[in-house]
Amino acid sequence: MPLYQYLLRRLALTVPLLIGVTLIAFAISHAVPADPVTANLGQKAMSDPRIVAAFEAEWGLDKPVHEQYMIYVTNLLKGDLGMSIKSRRPVIEDLRAFLPATIELATVSILFGLLIGMTFGILSALWRNSWLDHIARILSLMGVSVPVFWLALLALFIFYARLGWFPGPGRIDVGLPIPPRITGMLTIDSLLAGDWYIFRNVVGHLLLPALVLGSYTTGLITRVTRSALLEVLTQDYMRTARAKGLPSRAMLLRHALRNALIPVVTVIGFSYGNLLAGTVLTESIFAWPGIGQYAYRASTSLDFPAIMGVSLVIALIFIITNLIVDTLYFVLDPRLQAS
Repeated sequence: MPLYQYLLRRLALTVPLLIGVTLIAFAISHAVPADPVTANLGQKAMSDPRIVAAFEAEWGLDKPVHEQYMIYVTNLLKGDLGMSIKSRRPVIEDLRAFLPATIELATVSILFGLLIGMTFGILSALWRNSWLDHIARILSLMGVSVPVFWLALLALFIFYARLGWFPGPGRIDVGLPIPPRITGMLTIDSLLAGDWYIFRNVVGHLLLPALVLGSYTTGLITRVTRSALLEVLTQDYMRTARAKGLPSRAMLLRHALRNALIPVVTVIGFSYGNLLAGTVLTESIFAWPGIGQYAYRASTSLDFPAIMGVSLVIALIFIITNLIVDTLYFVLDPRLQAS
């Protein structure tokens, strides 16, 4: 099967999935046992029926639920995610402001997890039951077991408050000028502006939260890589290649690692999707203005347009991530190409 046919099939499945996501997000946001009018209007304004009626009319809360959903879907097809009740700005503009920070943090975190986790997993499998294997297994167990928010607090206390090795919370030092916005990711924007001082400062702020967030992914990738590679190394075709005198490096790279990558790719895709979906506690601890912070503020203020906008973006993130993972499956597994 050609790659384009495989991708077209996967893309066709996303249409009903997106429709279901919009319906579920709309239903959940309206099933919350709370009143958005009460959450957004003060007690004095609530006592005036005219103000309450004007607020409900402005945000379409006076219409039946099915009409609200049809209006939402119609606007969505036009690229309009609605107006945030809390910020009084279009939701799409809010997402453009918050999402780049999360993409930047999640990408660096997954790169740390991929580099360290794959390295530890391969070495652990090749030197099974050695001291290196025991250390890698202990560290991976700690990575998947320690709560990330607790690790974030501990890391801030040790490496910022005590040792001073890393700067404090935030994306950049207070008082420093933010580089001209091009992508919204300060590392890239500072590079495009040619400001190396700002770039170093931004990277310093990025490293600690990225390492903390990447700890869980590192432990997960280490464990999955180790177990997958150990399983592949015991297969008959690996014994045959070894008996034929194939060099160890060629066996590892051309045969073992490629077949062991399929479950690893699944873990990487799932972990990256989770990171892009936002980590509220970690972003709060490091004062990182990402989509997790935005989702938390929207939920606490019952900002229905923002809640549905965030839900749709998170769903799109996982759909795109799964599509990329499926494409990598097709490249790595010849059985899919022959089907």
